[in-house]
Amino acid sequence: MNSQINEAVKVLNRGGIIIFPTDTAFGIGCRIDNEDTIQRLFKIRNRPASQAVPVLFDSAQKVKKYVLPFDEKIQKLMNDSWPGALTIILKANIEKVPLLIRGGGETVGVRIPNHPMILEILKGVGVPVLGPSANFHGEKTPYEFKDLDPKLVSLVDYVVEGECSIKKTSTVIDCTKAPWKILRQGAIKVSI
Repeated sequence: MNSQINEAVKVLNRGGIIIFPTDTAFGIGCRIDNEDTIQRLFKIRNRPASQAVPVLFDSAQKVKKYVLPFDEKIQKLMNDSWPGALTIILKANIEKVPLLIRGGGETVGVRIPNHPMILEILKGVGVPVLGPSANFHGEKTPYEFKDLDPKLVSLVDYVVEGECSIKKTSTVIDCTKAPWKILRQGAIKVSI
């Protein structure tokens, strides 16, 4: 494990916030189980409390602990698309997913990114990590290291340098409704 990954894991486990590359864009995150840090993350990004944030995982097994049971069609969608640029919205296990992450609702957006560094960090931390893009709310999505706002960088505890491979936002699909609904068409084309 390289030193950046080691440091990122340490900072997250101490309750810190990090910026990191994913396959799609640079993300900013903290552990899912640290409510104080989650509040700090929302404050830093000026994100309204009513807006849910996506959560990153390193395995579909772990996803199952944080959402309500789902059917084989959703399992197949996961198998076909992950790791990759697809965020799937599912009914959250509200015991495990804090209200702020859910934007006050009962669903959560989940994804396994296709990027070796963040996957190693997730494995090292052992719990999911929040993964909104590393920008102030409403500002430009950072696809390259040079796109990161220096002011945002100064507010976090650690920055993992690296490259984003596809430099496009993830596709977001809401699987809590029938039929499923594509909320954002991004890097992955999904037909319903």
